Amino acid sequence: MVSLVPYRVLFVCLGNICRSPAAEIVFGALADKAGLAGLVEADSAGTIDAHRGSPPDERMLRALAGCGYSWNGHVSRRIEPGDWDSFDLIVAMDHNNLRDVRSAALPGTHRARAVAMCDYATRFDDPEVPDPYWSGDEGFLHVVRLLEDCCDRLVLELKDQLAPDKSSKPVS
Repeated sequence: MVSLVPYRVLFVCLGNICRSPAAEIVFGALADKAGLAGLVEADSAGTIDAHRGSPPDERMLRALAGCGYSWNGHVSRRIEPGDWDSFDLIVAMDHNNLRDVRSAALPGTHRARAVAMCDYATRFDDPEVPDPYWSGDEGFLHVVRLLEDCCDRLVLELKDQLAPDKSSKPVS
């Protein structure tokens, strides 16, 4: 049985102005294209609060636009302990982010599980999504392409998990 509640994914990086908002945008576009609109929701957050309320880095927005993606109006926020219960999956961009995400959880059982973004990579060998903040345009483009690779696989896994089987008939 397919749940009427959307499956919620939170993407996390350090400041929530480069990698994680890009992952949110790429994932949302690919999920919609795969027919998962209404079945999944995405958001992003950072492990630090330095950029709260800021839009994504202009260089990342340019790289995304060059690959056919549009800014969704996202503004930076910090991950909160409550995110562990309002999301199903928390996806960290690098190992430090993953460690920080896990340390942000309150003790106890949580709805979400936390994973590293590059666990979903199929065409790239990067162990982490590199932080492009100090790099040139090529660094931002590489991150978008890596995120496309990772999000493709994540969307496929979620489609298998969430989309109703078209061949089955409702049980009366």
